[in-house]
Amino acid sequence: MKTTNIPQHRPVVARRDRRIAGHAQLDRILDPYQGKKKLHEGTVCPQCGAVFHDARWQWVAKGTGAVEELCAACRRINDNYPAGILMLRGPFAAEHKQEMLRLARHQEDVERNEHPLNRIISIEDDAEGITINTTDIHLPRRIGETIKRAFHGEVEDHFEEDGYFVRVIWTPPK
Repeated sequence: MKTTNIPQHRPVVARRDRRIAGHAQLDRILDPYQGKKKLHEGTVCPQCGAVFHDARWQWVAKGTGAVEELCAACRRINDNYPAGILMLRGPFAAEHKQEMLRLARHQEDVERNEHPLNRIISIEDDAEGITINTTDIHLPRRIGETIKRAFHGEVEDHFEEDGYFVRVIWTPPK
């Protein structure tokens, strides 16, 4: 009878006594508006009409007898609690306000078609320029980059280390 030498391996045991540095954030939800429970397939937002389908909010037809629950974007809008702020600074922004807002609204439409939770909450004028508040952290950067391509200037972003918030600042060319 022929025998083969099979090497003996140690059993694989998961290490639970240490964590990879910097990955503790993965253990908790950073966005306080992110749902803490799993939504039912077909849940519809009664305010905007978005439907929770295939594990994400989408613009699809709602089914009959759907469960209703506000989406994170509508809750943020109702609370006036932005996840992102884009500040368009300087007199140049005030002079070109209508063109910049047209670009911002167009970028919002493009984003919202694919991602219903990416929306503009409000647009405010102040002494330093224009401030655009959004429901997510990606839209301000995309609008800022669109305005930079059209008018040049500089875009700076500042992400909050421990939370779900970004402040993007566009300044005109010097």
